[in-house]
Amino acid sequence: DNHLLLLNLTDTGVTGKDLEHRLGLANITVNKNTIPFETQSPFVTSGIRVGTPAVTSRGMRPEDMKRIAGWIARLIREGDEAIEPVRAEVLALCERYPLYA
Repeated sequence: DNHLLLLNLTDTGVTGKDLEHRLGLANITVNKNTIPFETQSPFVTSGIRVGTPAVTSRGMRPEDMKRIAGWIARLIREGDEAIEPVRAEVLALCERYPLYA
């Protein structure tokens, strides 16, 4: 019922800190975040926090958010090798929804 999502990365082998950095290089902004029953340091974390206001204010639709979720999953699965191709797709999507029309 709000615009925030908390993703638990515990079973992925990727920390919130690492994924926050990787996603940032692909031009997807999230924040590392602790999760309930956190086992990592607050400086590393086992989760990320994703907010939707940046995409909804640009006019992106649910199908665009599904694409973004797919890119996040791809960067978890494929690691650094996926950064460049995902970044290119992110930039193409952002061109379709400019900040100022």
